[in-house]
Amino acid sequence: MSTATETKPQSSTLASTLSSKGMLIGGQWVESASGARLAVENPARRAPIAEVPRANAADVERAVAAGTRAYADWRKVVPRERGKALLRIAEALQARSEELARTIALETGNALRTQARGEANMTADIFRYFGGLASELKGETLPLGEHVLSYTRREPLGVVGAIIPWNAPVMLAALKIAPALCAGNTMVLKAAEDAPLGVLLMAEICQQFLPTGVLNVLTGYGEECGGPLANHPGIAKLSFTGSTEVGKIVMRAAAERIVPVSLELGGKSPSIVYPDADQDWAVDGIIAAMRFTRQSQSCTAGSRLFLHEDIFDSFLGKLEKKTTALTIGDPLDEKTDIGTIINNKQFTKVCRYVDEGLRRSDARLVFGGLPPRTGPLSEGYYALPTVFADQSNDWRLAREEIFGPVLVAIRWSDEAAAIRMANDSHYGLAAYVWTHDIGAGLRTAHAIEAGWVQVNQGGGQVPGMSYGGFKQSGIGREFSLEGMLDSFTQRKSVTVNLAV
Repeated sequence: MSTATETKPQSSTLASTLSSKGMLIGGQWVESASGARLAVENPARRAPIAEVPRANAADVERAVAAGTRAYADWRKVVPRERGKALLRIAEALQARSEELARTIALETGNALRTQARGEANMTADIFRYFGGLASELKGETLPLGEHVLSYTRREPLGVVGAIIPWNAPVMLAALKIAPALCAGNTMVLKAAEDAPLGVLLMAEICQQFLPTGVLNVLTGYGEECGGPLANHPGIAKLSFTGSTEVGKIVMRAAAERIVPVSLELGGKSPSIVYPDADQDWAVDGIIAAMRFTRQSQSCTAGSRLFLHEDIFDSFLGKLEKKTTALTIGDPLDEKTDIGTIINNKQFTKVCRYVDEGLRRSDARLVFGGLPPRTGPLSEGYYALPTVFADQSNDWRLAREEIFGPVLVAIRWSDEAAAIRMANDSHYGLAAYVWTHDIGAGLRTAHAIEAGWVQVNQGGGQVPGMSYGGFKQSGIGREFSLEGMLDSFTQRKSVTVNLAV
């Protein structure tokens, strides 16, 4: 595993220019009601780079009130005009994509070249995609006879409460904001406390094209800000992306008030490799599916690798060669492939899983291991891509979402057994199948219990696809027209007697 040179590419300059004007409430940049602030850390240096307001229930109250006031007029704006606003936002985001990407890299630790630029561009694409869907907010007519006009309308829900995580914060915020606003809702969004800066920058750009109060963005901790938002009586819909554990809390809050909820939660995604796929293209696909260049901080990471016994050692040899050639280093360095874990808590968690694997008698370390204690990589939360070989799908490393670059490789010889192991999880978000036999590939894809299965590719989501999970990986769909309609509108039926 190579290490990028320890230059400091413009990180101090970028940090000094980051906005410190506060949260967006009712079209104004404000401090928290308490005046408290929280520090944002650069995980590559383990050093603070900015401060943002530390919101609490009083700030949630202000933001929901602003969203409620704005909703009365925003819901009446012609959908096509709402779409035009989103399209203007998309172009403005694209024009500032490099600034946005560098902010993402600085606060999340995701590498600029391999991750942050892609996220910034995807964010613009999301606004562009949903901006073009505004005219699709249409209903249907029912043929009940010549004397009756019966039709349906798609109407917005009200003020949407949205909560996002830190792993791809700007893109995930866009996936809440763009479809909700396109459908005529207003929004109060809580940014992740570890990565709020990119979201605030995006909000600044959005606010140039939106009426006051349509979008409100809060910064703060989950218990102090996210909890009051989830439980606020003025919130008509909850949209949450994050861990399954917190998703259950959000769902209980929604159940208490009987409001709709959509959840995009965790995963422990399987990759099944057939014996005819012992080739470089499949190895490259596994690296992509495992999201190694995002430090595997992705709910779709293919962290359970089911390899056919005939190619087990050969495939792992190829995987080691290619993965260890990736460069770990400063996220803002153009040479870097792999950046850092987000914070000390997550870094410590990942290291504990690795340590458990090292101490397991029947698990073999293929490559990786614990991070170095000295040298350049010890200055930040850098974790090594790590692969263990094991016979079992039953130990913790093969069952729990680590949210770090730790992969467990498991042998299989019988297709039915491989599928059974793949499905033996309370998660069901993503899965991957690798084979030249398209019949086997589709048969396996259909049998796997996951909301998104890729055959012979390991890329990320694209606007237009219907993305979401089975089982405890979530409820609802994103990225798509049907996701917007199902998540952010409600259907009303109107029946008119024409004979009177």
